[in-house]
Amino acid sequence: MPRIVTILTDGFADWETSLLSAVARGFYGTQTAHASLDGMPVTSMGGMKVTPDFALNDLDAAGYDALIVCGGGAWERDNPPDIGNALRKAAADGKIVGGICAGSYQLAKAGLLDNAAHTSNSLADLEATGYNGARHYRDTPEAVRDGKIITAGAPAPVSFMAKVMEALGLADDNLDYYVGLHAAQYGQRRKAA
Repeated sequence: MPRIVTILTDGFADWETSLLSAVARGFYGTQTAHASLDGMPVTSMGGMKVTPDFALNDLDAAGYDALIVCGGGAWERDNPPDIGNALRKAAADGKIVGGICAGSYQLAKAGLLDNAAHTSNSLADLEATGYNGARHYRDTPEAVRDGKIITAGAPAPVSFMAKVMEALGLADDNLDYYVGLHAAQYGQRRKAA
């Protein structure tokens, strides 16, 4: 059974990866785990307190299939935590690596977006990281998947969830239906892919 590990920091944007965890675990039986930088509890923007399963340094490369970076204020500081080694190792090991909102900045800083189609909150935000992937940037409100690299801006938690599930090989008619339920509020039905 696939396992998704989500990296959380103090001030994480709780809405950005909650759908992914809920759908993956609740509907597909996928294992989910959460890591903080030091293994200590973190509090979301909305005040939700989370006790992680482990510290990021304890991440076992053989024990997960997807490594996800949840957005939040920690990534937008002048000197954000450096998780580049963990992200580069995950990518080198053939794992799915995803980042949503400011979490995508960490993929950019790690060099993972230099040669992959991607999106984020804006191109200017990514350029501020010093990355070299501007030619691959897609200005779209939905998540973008390029192989095992998945990115999204803040308003795209539904398509981000769908792209991760697709990358895990779990996309099906039920996922299309679930994405359609969320899209219905906008007067449209959308497919997961």
